[in-house]
Amino acid sequence: MIRTSTAVVLALGALSSAAANGTARLEWQPQQSGVTARLRGVSAVSDRTAWASGAGGTILRTMDGGATWQRRSIAGTERLDFRDIDAISAVVAYALSIGPGEASRIYKTPDGGERWELQFANADPKVFLDAMAFWDSERGIAFSDSVDGQFVILTTVNGGRAWERIPSERLPPALPGEGAFAASGTNVATIGRTLAWIGTTAGRVLRTADAGQTWSIVKTPVRTGEAAGIFSIAFRDATHGVVVGGDYKNERDAVENVAVTKDGGIAWSLVSNHGLSGYRSVVAWMPVKPQDVLAIGPSGADISADAGATWMPVAQGFDTLSFAPRSRTGWATGDQGRIAKVTIHD
Repeated sequence: MIRTSTAVVLALGALSSAAANGTARLEWQPQQSGVTARLRGVSAVSDRTAWASGAGGTILRTMDGGATWQRRSIAGTERLDFRDIDAISAVVAYALSIGPGEASRIYKTPDGGERWELQFANADPKVFLDAMAFWDSERGIAFSDSVDGQFVILTTVNGGRAWERIPSERLPPALPGEGAFAASGTNVATIGRTLAWIGTTAGRVLRTADAGQTWSIVKTPVRTGEAAGIFSIAFRDATHGVVVGGDYKNERDAVENVAVTKDGGIAWSLVSNHGLSGYRSVVAWMPVKPQDVLAIGPSGADISADAGATWMPVAQGFDTLSFAPRSRTGWATGDQGRIAKVTIHD
């Protein structure tokens, strides 16, 4: 589901967010992307390598910690909007474009973007891909807005050579118009080899414990509406998760826009006092600070040092964020080709 918002362009400079209440101190280093497209997809591989994607068929990669970003675009995709990119390594990455019908596609590169293989070419005019996630290099999952009251979930077990739709009888029914906000590529989360969760526009979370064979669904207390619902979901482990959202048409609205779970997504608790300070399009756990969580939206960001129970605002506003595994380094991307390298300090 296409969702746009009026981004607040913040003067970056080399600045940091001071630690408080035990939270990590974050250093934000602005980088030159060389593009002006809005970048809503980012995937960090290591403290040296990351991929980013966005409007106008834009795909970028850095191999030197962000000192330089190189275009790794796909020929003939200039009209596509790559809202999600998932990098397996410095050379292997999947890119997902959104939109109705043929605009929804999944590509894969096996060689650092020299060649791209079209893996999924959507032919259903009602299907609208929103995001994807991977358990490992071979096994992944992608989500679309619902079609005729049925959820559309695709899975692959062979590195994307085939994407198969999960039969509707294995899924709970969708609510009218239920889908996902294609705002950051982060409304699908995977853990381990079999666990996955999907946050929807209706404030519900789909959950599977067997790699998509069977699914359950639960309503969270996150506020919903025409422009509100769950925008991002992240899990630290099999039990601890966070969902964030808000109203993208009212970016400063901070009402009922974050909830947490301690039982793997069976039950969700609303964070009302000391919650997020506005609409947030992405949430991510910090790899080296297991209790710390960072949520970002176009107008600002919030950090938590207690697994999402309480939050405090920090300065930066972007669309999406990704931390490299087991690293102190991540990247945030946003409008006008903005990229910032995010470094975690104690």
